Parts: sequence; C-alpha cells; structure tokens
Amino acid sequence: MQLFLDTTDTKVLADLAATGLVDGVTTNPSLIAKSGRNMLEVIAEICGIVEGPVSAEVSAMDTATMLAEGRKLAGLAPNVVVKVPLTREGLVATAEFAAEGIQTNVTLCFSASQALLAAKAGASYISPFIGRLDDHGAEGMDLIAEIRAIYDNYDFDTEILAASIRSSQHVKEAALAGADCATIPPDVFLALFKHPLTERGLQQFMADWKGTGQSIL
Repeated sequence: MQLFLDTTDTKVLADLAATGLVDGVTTNPSLIAKSGRNMLEVIAEICGIVEGPVSAEVSAMDTATMLAEGRKLAGLAPNVVVKVPLTREGLVATAEFAAEGIQTNVTLCFSASQALLAAKAGASYISPFIGRLDDHGAEGMDLIAEIRAIYDNYDFDTEILAASIRSSQHVKEAALAGADCATIPPDVFLALFKHPLTERGLQQFMADWKGTGQSIL
C-alpha cells in the first residue's frame, strides 16, 4: 500500500520524505488555510520535494471553473493530481480531465455508489473518508471493503485512497481491506514506526552490548 502524507508543512514533509517511505502528498483547502501561504507556491514547492502524486484541490463548485482551475494546477508540475469534490459537477469535470490526460482525486466519498460513479467518470483516485464515517456511527472500514469489491468486480483502474485516517490502527485496517493508498497526518506516519516491545527490546540489546565492552568501529 502506498503511503501519502496529508500536509502542507514543507519542512515536515522534507524530513519525512527523506525516509524513502513517502509515496505522495495530499492537500486540501483547510490545510492551505492553516499554512497561511499562497496555494500555488505551496503546491509547487511540495512537487519539488516529492516525486509521487501531489493532490491539489479546486475551489470552484461549477464544472467550467473546476476545469479552468484544474488545468492551472496541473500545469504546475507533472505529478499534480487535481482534486475535485464528489458532486455531479465534479464528476463531469473528472470525465473531461480524464479525456485530457489529467489525473484526478475525487474527494469526500461516503458511499460505495458514489465510488462507482467516480470510477465510471475515470477518476485516478477515490478518497473515502473513514474517520468522518466513524464519527457518525458508521463503520468507515466497511466502505473500503465495499469499494474494493466493486472495483475488482468490474476491473476499474481507479485507486482507493483511504482518507480521514486517525491512527496507525486505521492504516493497518485499510491495508487489510484492500486500499491501494492511505493518506495520513505526519503524527500517524511517525506512529507506524513504533511499538513498545520494539523499544523495550532495543534498550535491552543496547545494555547487553555495552556490557561486552566491544566496538564495531
């Protein structure tokens, strides 16, 4: 499963990308607003840090303006993926982007039927929001499994990008459910490295090694 970082903090992104484990980046208007920076500058900078797909979201609600904004965003770098909302207008724009060879990430997906429409429109990625479904008493991970089954049934190329992920447990469950990608906040990415038994075992190994009085170098 590919791991994307959900952030616009380029300093944090550069640090974590140095691990070689970051496959892409997603952004949204809320993250851009928090950064306080110009959106186009941020997206261009991120594309210079990460070679993989970088999702940049349109702000328009009508198809014509979505297309104009999306083409401008796609022109920033070859790895830009235009992010569009899962609305009727957004899917019409998605189909046009697909015809033009522009990759898309259809966002704010909350049902398998929505995901089916996005795939039929030619979306490159579909972003089901796991955490937000959980917040409303549904089982977000069930949606990942449903979309996986539908896409496999009909050989759709659209990749499932699990979003609104809150924990390392979410990442594991999304991987088990068949998500192609997961977009996660930096703190969740760092949590994936950790387990108390790993840390405890390492402390014991280091204490034992120190007791030998040896040095490798």
